[in-house]
Amino acid sequence: MRIQNFKTILIGVLIMSAVSMNAQKFGYLNSAQLLAELPAVKSADSELETYQKQLMTNGESMVKKLETKYQAYAKEAQEGMLSQVQMQQKEAELGQEQQKIQAYEVEVQNKILTKREELYKPILDKVKVALEAIGKEEGYTMIFDSSAGTILHANESENLMTKVKSRLGI
Repeated sequence: MRIQNFKTILIGVLIMSAVSMNAQKFGYLNSAQLLAELPAVKSADSELETYQKQLMTNGESMVKKLETKYQAYAKEAQEGMLSQVQMQQKEAELGQEQQKIQAYEVEVQNKILTKREELYKPILDKVKVALEAIGKEEGYTMIFDSSAGTILHANESENLMTKVKSRLGI
């Protein structure tokens, strides 16, 4: 009986030492908070906002032209200055103008997304390089993004925010 207990204790100790020798190190980072604090992101957001305003100004100009044409059409139609055929032609022209505006709105959304990706890519690449360097240098098995809600519990001592900010020079 004593030998059986001794074997069980010995196996337990061996298992515990094997687990502790292969201990994995995990870290976490709130990427949304990090990005909000990066000066490069603030600069990119400012540039993106300027670009968006420029595109929106062009769209607003198109809408004003359409409104002016519509008001002129409505006035001519109300005063009886247009035949049925002329009214249909004007309505078709107005419909085409409206379709151009809708197509421009889609184009603007695509341009803004493309510009955002263009501005953010170098920033995100730099953050990725910093995270990978910290992970390799300090032996982290995994680093989780707590802003994505993928972590249920984290030891505060493993928060890498200050190390990544330091590596990025902020």
